[in-house]
Amino acid sequence: MKRLLFLCLHLLFFFSSRAQIPEDALRMSYFRPTGTARVQAIGGAMGSLGGDVTANYVNPAGLGFFKTGDAVVSPGWAFNSANASYLSNGSKSSTSNKFNLGTTGFVFGKATDEKSSFAISVAVSQTADFNGHISYQGKNSYSSASDAYVDEFNGSGYTDPNAAIQDPGLTYGTRMALYTYLIDTTLAGAGPTFSGPGNVLASGGELGQTTNINSTGGVTEIAIGLAGSSNEKWYYGLSIGIPIVSYNRTMDYTETDLSGNKDNNFNSYTHTETYSFNGVGVNGRIGAIYRPNLNWRIGLAVHTPSFYSINDRYTASMIANTEAYHGIGTVNSETLDNLNGVKNTLDYNLQTPWHLVVSGSYIFPGEVTSGKMGFITADVEYVAYSGSRYSFPLDDNGNEVDNSYWGPLNNTIKTYYRNTFNFKLGGEYKANDIAFRLGGSYALNPYTAPQLHADQITIGGGVGYRKKGMFIDLTYVEGIIKDVNFPYRLTGKDNIYASVKQYTGNLILSFGIKF
Repeated sequence: MKRLLFLCLHLLFFFSSRAQIPEDALRMSYFRPTGTARVQAIGGAMGSLGGDVTANYVNPAGLGFFKTGDAVVSPGWAFNSANASYLSNGSKSSTSNKFNLGTTGFVFGKATDEKSSFAISVAVSQTADFNGHISYQGKNSYSSASDAYVDEFNGSGYTDPNAAIQDPGLTYGTRMALYTYLIDTTLAGAGPTFSGPGNVLASGGELGQTTNINSTGGVTEIAIGLAGSSNEKWYYGLSIGIPIVSYNRTMDYTETDLSGNKDNNFNSYTHTETYSFNGVGVNGRIGAIYRPNLNWRIGLAVHTPSFYSINDRYTASMIANTEAYHGIGTVNSETLDNLNGVKNTLDYNLQTPWHLVVSGSYIFPGEVTSGKMGFITADVEYVAYSGSRYSFPLDDNGNEVDNSYWGPLNNTIKTYYRNTFNFKLGGEYKANDIAFRLGGSYALNPYTAPQLHADQITIGGGVGYRKKGMFIDLTYVEGIIKDVNFPYRLTGKDNIYASVKQYTGNLILSFGIKF
């Protein structure tokens, strides 16, 4: 717990100016396998298999197996629900179903001689889906989110709340809490900071705490790949990706006095945050596949980080009822921005982790000679989550600028997350023109703190039909995602968080032609 308190201390100081948190960096890299229906049915294990347009996103050397043209479209339909447990209470919320796009594109391959070939490919795919709804509530007699506002105000050096309200270096939460008198100096103007929720806890009461989070958006990536082969043993390729990201999150957090006391200067308050960012990036992938014989394939691929240029906006509002102390007060971030002439938007760069993919496939002899057997394939992916970094773009003269602003967040990411592994396994069995597929994936916990539990599991299966230059594949993938969510973070007390389990279903249909 001491380690978690140390990490949250870093976060609180960084939060004094912006809305970015380590979870935002993880969100941009902790992805589930995507691809065509065929690839998703086998758990996304494409690192050594080849022969699918999804190779652009896993190991572009797999494009080298093409000696003719291939065009595919992969529409999908996603289902989403979540359970959250907080302070021994559980609640359930669901999101509406949504269309998504599996890997769609074309490959043009050509044999350069009897044992060598060349291929070029263009593809587009939704590599991340941020749509979700999480809601949880509980009774807390230990801490309040307002404790963070008190800590920040006491540590700011201000004694006059009116002066602190005008300082954009303090969080919106603290300035809004001062503005609405949720926290305040004592009536005499000296002594400890007053906190309405703190009064309830100090007298042995309980606070009802409710968090509701809605998020939308995703990452859609365009990829261009080049590949070749030699002697039907070595396959090599590279791809350039252009990811386009859009993310919107609205969080409502409410605390309510459950004591029934109408004379303790607190009834309730609600803090609403809206955070959004949009951006575009670039990344690269390079890989090779070695086929020592007709049955075995061994693959290796390296994914560079995605280098994003991002613009974000953060707005907030608060309504607080402090009963006889000051009644009902309301304020929003626009009001606070007008006090100091600051617009709360920011342009910055984000670097996501490096990836290393090692893979192997066994092709049953019947698959090669008659197309009536199948294969087993597996990928092991190493992801350097601790390597994510924020920075400012170069100035107008192309010079680096002072990035000390990002130091606390980057240091927290480095200690908050660890480098870890993802595993993917799948197989296919063919009977004449019909293929049956099954597979799954498992992503390990990226957090360093042992009490924070997170992982991702997918299980999928599907069928496919191929004949006379036409193919169609249908797949269903069920995903189970475990994670944590902090409604607020404190420096002097243990931090309480919700354990979240999200269930996702994805129905994908791929159809295409060979030319």
